[in-house]
Amino acid sequence: MAERSTAAVDVADNGGNEPSAAKADEATNDGTTQAEETGGASPEKPGNPEGEDGGRVRSEAVPATPDVHSGHKLAGRYRLEECVTRLDGFSSWRAVDEKLRRAVGVHLLPADHPRARSVLAAARSSALLGDPRFVQVLDAVEEDDLVYVVHEWLPDATELTALLAAGPMDAHDAYQLVSQLSLAMAAAHREGLTHLRLTPGAVLRSSTGQYRIRGLAVNAALRGVTSARPLRQDTEAIGALLYAALTKRWPYESDAYGLSGLPKGMGLIAPDQVRAGVHRGLSELAMRALANDGATASRQEPPCTTPEELARAVAAMPRILPPEPTFAAQPVYQQPAYQRTTYQQGTYGRPSSHPPSVAQPVLAAPPAPLQSRTGRVLKWTVSALLIAALGLGSWQLAEALLDRNKGSDDTGVTQPDDDDKNKEKPPAPPPEPLAIAGATEFMPDGSGIQQRSVPNTIDDDSSTSWITPRYQTFPNFGNLPQRKQGSGIIVDLGRVQEVRGIEVNLYRSGQTTAVLAAGPDASSPSSPADFTQRIAEKQVAGQTLKEELEKPVRTRYVLVHITELPSDGTGGYRGGITDISVLG
Repeated sequence: MAERSTAAVDVADNGGNEPSAAKADEATNDGTTQAEETGGASPEKPGNPEGEDGGRVRSEAVPATPDVHSGHKLAGRYRLEECVTRLDGFSSWRAVDEKLRRAVGVHLLPADHPRARSVLAAARSSALLGDPRFVQVLDAVEEDDLVYVVHEWLPDATELTALLAAGPMDAHDAYQLVSQLSLAMAAAHREGLTHLRLTPGAVLRSSTGQYRIRGLAVNAALRGVTSARPLRQDTEAIGALLYAALTKRWPYESDAYGLSGLPKGMGLIAPDQVRAGVHRGLSELAMRALANDGATASRQEPPCTTPEELARAVAAMPRILPPEPTFAAQPVYQQPAYQRTTYQQGTYGRPSSHPPSVAQPVLAAPPAPLQSRTGRVLKWTVSALLIAALGLGSWQLAEALLDRNKGSDDTGVTQPDDDDKNKEKPPAPPPEPLAIAGATEFMPDGSGIQQRSVPNTIDDDSSTSWITPRYQTFPNFGNLPQRKQGSGIIVDLGRVQEVRGIEVNLYRSGQTTAVLAAGPDASSPSSPADFTQRIAEKQVAGQTLKEELEKPVRTRYVLVHITELPSDGTGGYRGGITDISVLG
């Protein structure tokens, strides 16, 4: 009987593409060439002949690759279009999901393949992660003597292999690369997942600049890769990618992934010694991550042996800003020729006798004295106006002195008026964050989304978030019946307090959001009707939503309510909340 597993519960679909080359001898499923795959490269050090801890690709007899062709349909919906890889008993395809009308990628191998069980287990474990920084596994199926894994296909993404072929990255791009990859792999390791095949072909950059990792756990299972120290191996792989981004060189003696290796016999040298102008901090970071070679033995900073340690080291660095945009120089203004010609009285357009480069000022003749009757009238009028102005000024000065004397008592001490008293009052202190006792997911229809991630919204850690699944077609949570009233986070302050404002850092800008408060007598509110006080009006929010109230509200429960999600750039919709601060 066919065995079938789907990847998500509250998601219409999750939408990494394989390499674009169609020839089977050009690329494998993780972007490396077949020559590199079969050349004995150790999985412990990509491109290095021998792994330090004995990690190996298991050698085993495998059955022939399934005899399928373009146009073949799997499960009545996945139509195979183009074979990307045919290697080691499995094949990888670009396909079309006819049910959802979208492109997908498919790994295909026979059910009696010795690695079929491990591939299915790896795909199902990866699908449960649901992290948008990884190319999502959409389906893992065994039927009709075939095992296949369906994953996202990102047509607008670019492989890191192609980016490195264009030249070294600037410091800001390399900083973003190591930061995003280390945070993503740290999250995967916390869930017990490793990659073991983290090469330039396994990293994609979307059109928005976000890096996506494909083949989590699955690529290693397809190739039969194991490791005694998987965390250290993934960390060193990130260090190798950072090294390549800074220098356009592979940090081992052998060439790999279209990059030249280091000179033979010199060992591992720092990136800033390979290429001039490399950022010193990033160069040190790459050496700390490449810990398997003892690269940091002579340095003061300790090596980074896990992605989490590497992520902390990146966070401790001063943030590297993008380069300033360059603007073209403005053209020099040329004065029109007709303005450079000098005309004088009496020449009537004839050229002046002076050189044209010297501008001759023309002095106006002094006005004739006003001898007529009209001139005398004008002089008397001006004199009268001046006298009136002086009188008005004297009257206003006297009135001001009288008002000042009215504010003095008999002792001659001036008493402050009401305005002065108001000015002496100290301003109200700015609102400060209140202590939060806990948080729950807003579930008006009784079904949750990502309840395990709710504590991420109140941990004051910008690297963790509560993130919704990816919804298809409609921004209102896929127009699903159980999501008609949206979702969000309910914050519990522990007791009724005066709330003066709210500050919310959102996972992505463009979410339709409102902030509401329950009444002071509310207990365990769970529906929109329970939140009767409004803190922030419904709006399409940016990355940060901040609101301060003129009049505080008394409440214990505050709801950050999300009703519509922004586009994720791949045809779907996804949102979430990173941090919530209630101000009082």
